[in-house]
Amino acid sequence: MLWLAIALGAQIILGTSAVFDKSLLKRKFFDPFVYTFWVGIFGAFVIFFLPFGIKAVPLSVISVAFLTGAIFIISMFFLYLSLDKGEASKTLPFIGAFSPIFTLLISYFLITSNFDLVDAVGFFLLIAGGFVFFLIEHKEIRTKLILYAILSALFLGLSNVLTKFVFERTNFITGFFWIKIGGVIFVLFLLVLPSLRKNIFHSHRKSSISHKYLYFGNRVYAGLGSILIYGAIKLAHPALVESTQSFKYAVIFIASWILLKEHFKGKILIGKIMATILIILGLTWLGLANYFVQSVNPDRDIIWGVTFSNKASEGFGIDWKKNYEAILTDLHPKRVRLVAYWEDIEKNQGSFDFSDLDWQINKSLENNTQVVLALGMKAPRWPECHIPEWAKNIATGDRENALRGYIFKTIERYKNNPSIVMWQVENEPYLAFGECPERGSNFLEEEIKIVKGLDRSRPILTTDGGEFGLWYKAARKGDIFGTTMYRKVYSNNLNKLFGLGVFEYPLNPSFFHFKRKLTRFIIKDYNKPFLVSELQAEPWAAVDFRSLSVEEQFKVFGPEYFKETIEYAQKTGFNEYYLWGAEWWYWLKEKENEPIMWEEAKKLFQD
Repeated sequence: MLWLAIALGAQIILGTSAVFDKSLLKRKFFDPFVYTFWVGIFGAFVIFFLPFGIKAVPLSVISVAFLTGAIFIISMFFLYLSLDKGEASKTLPFIGAFSPIFTLLISYFLITSNFDLVDAVGFFLLIAGGFVFFLIEHKEIRTKLILYAILSALFLGLSNVLTKFVFERTNFITGFFWIKIGGVIFVLFLLVLPSLRKNIFHSHRKSSISHKYLYFGNRVYAGLGSILIYGAIKLAHPALVESTQSFKYAVIFIASWILLKEHFKGKILIGKIMATILIILGLTWLGLANYFVQSVNPDRDIIWGVTFSNKASEGFGIDWKKNYEAILTDLHPKRVRLVAYWEDIEKNQGSFDFSDLDWQINKSLENNTQVVLALGMKAPRWPECHIPEWAKNIATGDRENALRGYIFKTIERYKNNPSIVMWQVENEPYLAFGECPERGSNFLEEEIKIVKGLDRSRPILTTDGGEFGLWYKAARKGDIFGTTMYRKVYSNNLNKLFGLGVFEYPLNPSFFHFKRKLTRFIIKDYNKPFLVSELQAEPWAAVDFRSLSVEEQFKVFGPEYFKETIEYAQKTGFNEYYLWGAEWWYWLKEKENEPIMWEEAKKLFQD
């Protein structure tokens, strides 16, 4: 979060500098054209950066840097024009409210920098503060002034994004040098305009020595702020850096009141206080993100496993036993997550059939593959809650008692099996997803008590949804916590409201860093292992994807997206992942003669 400290320092400098700019313009020592010209000329001082590391870059990058410098000068011209025509306390909040939005919109098309949910919350709070600063006085701003401010914000947004574009292709010193030289060249070309030449020479003769020194000193001061802003953009998303403009409004508010004798009272004063609170909240949020988001060790040991469901395999019309044997003997995952389906094990009340699960666990033991055994009413695969027919319509309390009986029998049967390394009790028990009946009070605690009473040697895994799950409730109950990680989903509600269809969550890997640290903070347990119990590796479409052609399936989730998902998962910082989709990979290979997904998974497990 070094960028945030740099950006805040820059905004203090630029805020006070802008107020002083307004003071000079107000006294008519310089007009906006002349003021902008000298801003560009002072960029020539960048030559003092030459000894610090200018390197050769392609002509295309230099060309973009020149364009960036010219666009920045244009944005400054409209800024000074708006300052000349209005009050700093009204003009600058307007520009500051819109320039981050323009920066964010333009960045979508031109750069690859990440902008995740954590960033978005801080961004929203900061620009909300900026808008409040603007809106409390917007009725007093003339239409022409609004036009100048909008143009300044638009060109500034474009300049910010192009600056990041340049920095992504070279180092800071080189990028900064060519951008500033671009600004110098642009204003020198403007000298071909006779009226501008006349104004420059006229202002030079008209201004006193003291005024020139004031202007020169302010330009040096603002130049320091400019260097810091460029440094922050090098380190972070330009829209996020630009949103910190709102911080300087407090500086401008105080400086305008003291230096320019602008007064505030009543609703305007209350509004400025509210805006300041929003800005403080935004900065606090981004500051806390530094604690909650951690770096990832790329060389850490990772356990890659799979979830296997004989039900899902049967749904593809394939031999589930051959499917599972192929997973064990061809893919060689270190661990598998198997499911003890209540509806299959106790089809008739009081009569237990473990034959299918026995076969899976024995095969795992033969192949030295460790097993995570999931059990409970809610278990992997739709409809989520897998309840025997005889138990569906009985009273909630009776059903819960019967469920605990099946859990007791399951643990009793397998507690001495050396292949099992942990028990998963229920699957996402607190996530409102699936076709599930009412649960009894403290149902999860009661089930965990049974498991612990029979086997204290193995840890208990509890899980929750990755994107919408609250995590802390489930994380408190078990010895290990597991989250899902789905990137492309289908939602009927989103489709009806927005026509989105298959929707990709706009979440950066740092979302999971943040949520993990926040959960640890809430439950006051900083050592509990966290893992990914379901890592999406199959399509989630508007219809049952088995009815789609392979080509249509790959449009939703294909081999390239599989590799992107693995890279994404690695960046989230967990040490254990269970892929979701092994039944589909096998079906593609055996029934559709398309082994690419299977082969990609094999590379992952055997690396």
